[in-house]
Amino acid sequence: MGEVLVPASAKWGAQTQRAVQNFPVSGRPVDPALLEALARIKGAAAQVNGGLGVLSPEVAAAIAAAAAEVVDGRWDDQFPVDVFQTGSGTSTNMNMNEVLATLATERLDVAVHPNDHVNASQSSNDVFPSAIQLAALHQIRAVLQPALAHLAEVLRAGSARFADVVKAGRTHLMDATPVTLGQELGGYAQAVVNGLRRLDDVVPRIGELPLGGTAVGTGINAPPGFAAAVIQRLAEVLALDLREAPNHFEAQGGRDAVVECSGMLRTIAVSLYKMANDLRWMASGPRTGLAEIRLPDLQPGSSIMPGKVNPVVPEAVCQVVAQVIGNDAAIAFAGAAGNFELNVMLPVLARNLLESIRLLSSVARLFADACVAGIEADEQRCRAYAEASPAMVTSLAPQLGYERAAEVVKEAATSGRSIRDVVRQRGWLDDEQLNAALDALALARGGSAHAPKRAGS
Repeated sequence: MGEVLVPASAKWGAQTQRAVQNFPVSGRPVDPALLEALARIKGAAAQVNGGLGVLSPEVAAAIAAAAAEVVDGRWDDQFPVDVFQTGSGTSTNMNMNEVLATLATERLDVAVHPNDHVNASQSSNDVFPSAIQLAALHQIRAVLQPALAHLAEVLRAGSARFADVVKAGRTHLMDATPVTLGQELGGYAQAVVNGLRRLDDVVPRIGELPLGGTAVGTGINAPPGFAAAVIQRLAEVLALDLREAPNHFEAQGGRDAVVECSGMLRTIAVSLYKMANDLRWMASGPRTGLAEIRLPDLQPGSSIMPGKVNPVVPEAVCQVVAQVIGNDAAIAFAGAAGNFELNVMLPVLARNLLESIRLLSSVARLFADACVAGIEADEQRCRAYAEASPAMVTSLAPQLGYERAAEVVKEAATSGRSIRDVVRQRGWLDDEQLNAALDALALARGGSAHAPKRAGS
């Protein structure tokens, strides 16, 4: 292919340089978490190859030491290849091979070859997808699940704090029977817990690594036991449940586990959107909205309207959700690009999956600490809305019957009087019966304190 000029200070080589020149697409390099995972695989592979006699002990140790430096972030500036590149990720695999070969050569003062030594027993086609799954699983376990667990705990604390704050329920954005603010926050907490369980469901399949299939799934040039030994080392170091894929042709030809994982992330994102949007509605106002709760004041909300404060954290959550849903659409499309023995959209799969994990991790903690933890309830307004709701008549339906109850709602809406006043005027129930039936907090907890007799009985 002719000569190519590589910067004298670069640790990479000709293949990386060609990729830099071939893919001036986004200006965005490969995700650091993916590079870390790839370096971990290279380091473990070198150690196993050394034990199997594929590499000399000295070369194996030098490559492993170089890989550890990359994992520590010492050479982040040596990975310039754009994320939009060859579909197998070969450019980034060779970027890693060349950097590690250079570092190992400098350490030994003996030539270490990027293909013959660093890439021994491997192919881009099994190493790169393995790195994607390793990075995703590590980030899910170490970052995303702790962040979601923290959000669930903060929501549960809010549920307990507001257990007695009765408010109007709403269905179709219309008045419904009473609930408590605590019940709503408790529902949000359960949705987050459900998301954690969904991640637990998918991580076993993310943990099945394609490593060992090499070029097309047959394992050509990989010695027996190589993949299993590398994966065991990675599992021990990272405390992750990893195993070799049971079928390498499925593991390299398709990316179904990544698509499934992205679907779980999308579901979690959708749950967060519902929570954030509900809080925006509840905090709307302060004079012309619901104003049932107050969110922490974090910054001025307008460049022209003095004193205006906006629900900026819920808005950030909603924007993250939009991005995660977009990422999921890209992942689904890319996941379908498995042509015979290889998916050829691996880099974009990695980019979107890891971004979704990172965004959800960050915004879940932000949502918990900068928004949910600081919620204040306007208890008086909440109760007033609950007691003014025409849906309160629902508790009278067993005593009055559906038709009479509907008459009460219609008259109350027309006259502007309360449900209580209309029923009292008609003489259908006395004050004791009305007090029992229209106890908003009791209704929110599942029923009135005392069941009054049916009118006329």
